Amino acid sequence: MENIEKLGVDIGGVIIANQDVNADTSFMSKNYLSTPALADAFIELKKLNEGRFRDRVYLVSKCGPSVQSKTRKWLKHNHFYETTGIPEDKVHFCMERREKAEISLSLGLTAFVDDRLEILGYLKHMRDLFLFNPTKEEVEANKEHLPLVKVVRTWSELGALLNP
Repeated sequence: MENIEKLGVDIGGVIIANQDVNADTSFMSKNYLSTPALADAFIELKKLNEGRFRDRVYLVSKCGPSVQSKTRKWLKHNHFYETTGIPEDKVHFCMERREKAEISLSLGLTAFVDDRLEILGYLKHMRDLFLFNPTKEEVEANKEHLPLVKVVRTWSELGALLNP
């Protein structure tokens, strides 16, 4: 049987930019709908969803109920679904970082993109793990997982690797 590739993508810090919490457009501010997407995120996700992963791109994010609600509103407000072709029913949330592994297994994901090396450490069962623009602190705190991942800094770089 052919192995079907499925991609999982984190949201905060991967699709939605991490802004200074004091910035007017911080996701934690009242202006959260104005928080920018990371450069080329929507374009590359559309290409991946139409190309290599053929309607098998899922968003998997760890956050509480309040941030889940804000995230859903942000995705709608920024026309994420229409622009990328990724439907709303492919957005999944969990309360604990380690739960991303359970969700990923249940969805049959084969690749994952996250900005937290700790989370990618829970996803060792996957073939392709991408650490997206991590902080030095994140890498230092979880460096034992670094051999499992490929570090990428931008969506253009990720797109070139996943959808050549």
